[in-house]
Amino acid sequence: MLPHRIAAITLLLLASSATAHAADPLPEAIAAPGQIVVTTLHAEGAQIYECKAGVDGKPIWSFREPIATLLADGKTVGRHYAGPTWEHSDGSAVAAKVAGNAPGTTANDIPWLKLEVTSRRGSGVLADVTTVQRINTKGGKRDGACDVVGSFLNVPYSADYVFLRKG
Repeated sequence: MLPHRIAAITLLLLASSATAHAADPLPEAIAAPGQIVVTTLHAEGAQIYECKAGVDGKPIWSFREPIATLLADGKTVGRHYAGPTWEHSDGSAVAAKVAGNAPGTTANDIPWLKLEVTSRRGSGVLADVTTVQRINTKGGKRDGACDVVGSFLNVPYSADYVFLRKG
């Protein structure tokens, strides 16, 4: 009888911890209520910045584009690049525009984003995606002055991209 009680308690604890995790909402600015997760891919790459003249004429770092590898279970399954665009190895791809943002966890983390899909191609896993969320960002942020207009800087980052479709 004791093993059954231990199993029941273990299941109860697992269920309550899963519920607590699921109850942790995303910031309202990037939430996508009613949408269904198609896939979540991890990205490892860089945010590329270019040194440009600011409005005051002084050189500042300006975001140019992302470049990242998309991973699932530690295996490369696609890439992320300017557009912003996400391309899966099955030939499907989506491009999107920013619809909302929330601060990253630290001052060095790029913001979390909600992006609305503006175009798609292919019939693979990303074919029906309508929204992309960028969450769990680490690094990638560069602000402030730079020295040589026209120079570039790659700032390493990682993030999770959640691909959703309408419910």
